[in-house]
Amino acid sequence: MQGNQFILLHPDDNVLVCRKFCASGVAIELDGEVIVLQESISVGHKIARLDLPKDATVYKHGASIGMTTARIRRGTQVHLSNLKSNYIRSHSRNSAFD
Repeated sequence: MQGNQFILLHPDDNVLVCRKFCASGVAIELDGEVIVLQESISVGHKIARLDLPKDATVYKHGASIGMTTARIRRGTQVHLSNLKSNYIRSHSRNSAFD
């Protein structure tokens, strides 16, 4: 099992940020529980700190960064495929601005 690959930026955050590349299948400790990653996570990307239901607010740095567009299991990547940004009209980078 590897440790310290993820960092909690603020106590209110429900995501952790990857500090070191983690390959799929790597076991990590998440709040005292061992979780096996089901996908590779790149540096700077986020994983869910806990199970997040659809339409949940996602917090990073203690601030809302968006809403989930699907249920996200604990330890799963939180990214454009399952997060609607508060900063872009859609969760797609191809969004048009008004």
